[in-house]
Amino acid sequence: MSATAARRVDPVQLLGRFAPLVFLLALMMFFSLAEPRFLSQVNLFNVMRQISITGLIALGMTFVILTGGIDLSVGSVVALAGLVAASLAKGSSGNTLSLEAATAVGYPVWVAAGAAGLVGLGAGLIQGAAITTLDVPPFVVTLGGLSAFRGAALLYSGGGPISAFDASYRFWGQGKLGPVPMPVILFLAAALACHVVLRHTRYGRHVYAVGGNAEAARLSGLNVRAITLSVYVIVGLFAGLAGFVLSSRLNAAEAVAGQGYELTVIAAVVIGGTSLFGGIGSVTGTVVGAILIGVLINGLVLLNVSPYIQQIIVGVIIILAVAFDRFVKRGRGR
Repeated sequence: MSATAARRVDPVQLLGRFAPLVFLLALMMFFSLAEPRFLSQVNLFNVMRQISITGLIALGMTFVILTGGIDLSVGSVVALAGLVAASLAKGSSGNTLSLEAATAVGYPVWVAAGAAGLVGLGAGLIQGAAITTLDVPPFVVTLGGLSAFRGAALLYSGGGPISAFDASYRFWGQGKLGPVPMPVILFLAAALACHVVLRHTRYGRHVYAVGGNAEAARLSGLNVRAITLSVYVIVGLFAGLAGFVLSSRLNAAEAVAGQGYELTVIAAVVIGGTSLFGGIGSVTGTVVGAILIGVLINGLVLLNVSPYIQQIIVGVIIILAVAFDRFVKRGRGR
């Protein structure tokens, strides 16, 4: 029995499943030896706070990439949603560089957060409808969305920032429960919810089925178009909420917020083991991937590595992650 079990163990699959975690632990060990400050509680919480906002978006992106899609517009949606939330909280969309308390009476924080979520949801709905109804490739639709939503953010704000919020608004980006920052709590709670949905619900199984083989899923009776539409709504919702949290953390919202988030989010999902070709991946892997990128960048900053070199390293890691994904697939015979 043990010999049979041993023969069933596929080392390629094991490597593909645990490589991100092993690499993360190796990175943490290296940085802790190179820089003693790395393992301090303050720094570790700082890492988690830094990755929590892009991590939120990465959770939604996991759904999209599991279906074989992509969303390049998330950074622009973050900016637009953050501006809408900020203007509602301030009671005005007028530009201000002041960090003094607002004189206008705005809406409660839950209205601002809900509006940010609705903006993201609407953006995802528009793009998902274009992909499923017009049969335009996701890359093209969301590339257009990247430009369109950034333009909408500039138009909405007049090109300037909206800043200075009350304590109830700032709490969601700057506050803590005990020693744990609120953005970290939101990220981990969302990750748990997404894990349950993908692994323990019928909808989650349908998402994997569409990503594994969309035609087979359709012939099995699944509404492939509806499922595809839904994952873009999900990533849009998460991007909208991330825009609210980002504006809360920075105590300001501006049209240039979220630039470059697309790369970081996709990198977290792919490095975490989710296949760009769909059907394979997990929320746990995405969380590990997001933390891995945060640890990498934080460690390089502590070691005084140039930010230009940091971008090169992240880019190389993305390429290697995709190449490794192809290697694992060949090992599985896919």
